[in-house]
This record gives sequence, structure tokens and C-alpha cells, in this order.
Amino acid sequence: MDQFLQHLVNAMVLGGAYALLGIGLTLIFGIMNVVNFTHGALYTFGAYAMYLASTALGMNFFLALPFAIVAGLALGALIELALLRPLRGADIDTTMLMMIGAGIILQSGTLWIFGGVAKAIPSPFPDAPLQFAGVSISWLRLFVLLAAAALIALAYAMINGTRLGRAMRATFQDADTAALMGVNVRLIYTATFALGSSFAAAAGALLGPVYVVFPQMGDLAAVKAFAIVILGGLGSIAGATIGGFVLALAEEFGAGYVSSGYRDAMGFLIIIAVLLMKPTGLFARAERVG
Repeated sequence: MDQFLQHLVNAMVLGGAYALLGIGLTLIFGIMNVVNFTHGALYTFGAYAMYLASTALGMNFFLALPFAIVAGLALGALIELALLRPLRGADIDTTMLMMIGAGIILQSGTLWIFGGVAKAIPSPFPDAPLQFAGVSISWLRLFVLLAAAALIALAYAMINGTRLGRAMRATFQDADTAALMGVNVRLIYTATFALGSSFAAAAGALLGPVYVVFPQMGDLAAVKAFAIVILGGLGSIAGATIGGFVLALAEEFGAGYVSSGYRDAMGFLIIIAVLLMKPTGLFARAERVG
């Protein structure tokens, strides 16, 4: 039982970051109908922003996290304004090629600036883990879980309880009708891509201190983000959240009870099984446009 609870706690920590990745990606696709191939690079960017803020700038660890999130927000807005807005109305192949190229440029730029040596982000928490009911969890991982939960709750509150969120949901339903009702659709697209990018950066900033930071860390994260979105259903925020935790549970219990070598494979086996039974994903939004 202790081993089961330990795996469950580990999965919850990982699932929170996965959910942030999935929410950011599905938000961009659902509203903008853009497959964001820079998502992994933005995840890496968030981790490096956290590293720079806490080391080069000497910023407090708890202030470095919002700094990384805001940096991801700014970079996302820049990408939308410089690359996506001029291509609005272009065919999907052109947009996909542009985003793939942008992702490669971001990753190569990170490698050129920081080199290929992995970086460690210093943690302010004590090394001794917290013990309860036979379960051990480090203070850093507990902070990651609580911070991810707070960011997920903030995302839901913003989407469902603010004027911006209502405009985003209206654009999601029908961009043309939303524009006729006075919604600045161009501004909503920029805000959506910026917010989705900030969630990816937040996931990187949270997991960066847990592991290490290196330029290629976003490659597998991007694949998992797409898997989470497909599992939960394209365009579904709730599906992306649940899909993130489902994938984390599959990985953690697969590694614990089958083999650590199959950690990544277990999650994708579940996704394949789900898609064979329900190709639209578990929580697909029937009203999704496009």
C-alpha cells in the first residue's frame, strides 16, 4: 500500500505539469485552429527563464516562477504577432511549416546561447523530504503540485469568469459571429497564443528545478502535450486537464509495476487504446469549430 501511495503522489506532481502543457496546447488549437509546434520550445524557454532569473539575476525562487511565466507570455505574443498574424487565412500546411521552423529556431538558439551542458536550478527547500503515512515527498515536489493546481484553477477562473474568457469562448464557438458582436478577434488570437505559451513556460519552470534544464528537454514534452490533447479531446480544457493526470498515472504506475524502461510507452499504449474505442478523445467538444 505504501508503494502504491508513493506512486500516486509522484503521478500527481507530474500530472499537474502535464495538465498545464495540455491546457496551453488545446487552448491554442481550439480557438485559433493552429497546431503549435513551438510548444516544446516554449516549455524549454520557461525552464531557462527560471534558471536565468534565479541565478544570473539573483531573483528569489518564488519570484522567478512568475517571471518565467510572464516571459513565456511575452514570447508567445511576439510569435503570434510576428509569425501567425501575417499568415491568418493561409492554408494549414503553410502555418504548420512556419511553426515547425519557429520551434527549430528557438531550440537552436537556446543551444547556441546556453550550450549543451545541462543546468541545475537551485532550490530553496530543505533536502529532507516530508514524511506522512509511509509516503515520502520532497518539499520541492510538493510546491510544484500546489503551484500547478493553483495555475490550473486560475486558468479555469480566467476562462469561465472574466470578460476575456467570455470573448475567447465566443471566438471558439464562431469567430465570425463574435467579430460581428464587437469582439476584437485579432486581439483574442494574440491573447490566446500568449496564454497558451505561458502555460507551457509554467510547466517548464516548475519541472526545471525538479530535474535539470537542457536545450532538448522540450522534445518529449511536446510529444506528450499532443498526446494529452488527443487523449482528452481536441478543444476541451477539462479533457486536457484530466488527460494530463491520466498520462502521468499511466507512466508512474507503468514504471513502478512493469518496468521503468516502459515509462513513456505505457502512457501511449493507453492513448492508443482510448483512440481505438473513442477516436475523438475522452472529452471532445462537440461544438468545436474546424
